[in-house]
Amino acid sequence: MGIDITWARGELAHFLQLTELYRPPDPPNVINFTSQLANRGSQADIAASAHVVEQILDRVVPRWRTEVSSARNKSVNRWYQHREAAQRADAALQRDTEVRARLGDDAPQLSAGSMHPWVWDGARALWQSGHLREAVTAAARKVNAETQNKVGRRDLSETKLFQNAFSQSPPKAGEPRLRLMEDDGGDTFRSVHRGAMAFAEGCYAGIRNPNSHEDGLSELPEHEALEQLAAFSVLARWVDAASVETA
Repeated sequence: MGIDITWARGELAHFLQLTELYRPPDPPNVINFTSQLANRGSQADIAASAHVVEQILDRVVPRWRTEVSSARNKSVNRWYQHREAAQRADAALQRDTEVRARLGDDAPQLSAGSMHPWVWDGARALWQSGHLREAVTAAARKVNAETQNKVGRRDLSETKLFQNAFSQSPPKAGEPRLRLMEDDGGDTFRSVHRGAMAFAEGCYAGIRNPNSHEDGLSELPEHEALEQLAAFSVLARWVDAASVETA
């Protein structure tokens, strides 16, 4: 589901209004009194608004905590980092479609937040701190764990787990199968499950394993990390949608 741009921009605007700095008027009958700058909204209202705004920022500018400085003028306004990130997010929401169209790149955009929950829940914290390679590895572990939970296996993991789960042979005692469609003895059934098994093997052998041995490897470019997350998202959706067939 895509983000509601009108609602999101309204929440950002409300937050920016609450956190705007102003100088309160001098108290009556006081001469040359210099009051300190204050936010227009109460700290309680700002904190409540920030709870929603942070979730918008995580979707629109997911690395805002590391890419937007928190030091500048923080002594004057504790919400400085949030304000700058909110301004960036509002510009992105307002002009993203226009910019992509003007630059000749109006192709659909890939959002980590729209991927399968197993993948994004596993990757979120590391992704937001800029550890993209580790985020992909964490997503792979999450998909593996959820698959183990679904078939009730702890003795197998990763490639061997998926090979067993998507095996076309009938289930055995203690070895349930994942079925993406009913076994009608046709070529489609065999193709679908052979493909799922091979795809899972490729995800873990070609993506998860190299990323987990990252010593000396440079950080992944963001677009490559997104593509890798998307691969695990496809696998997660297959597993989530599959029925469990037991002996």
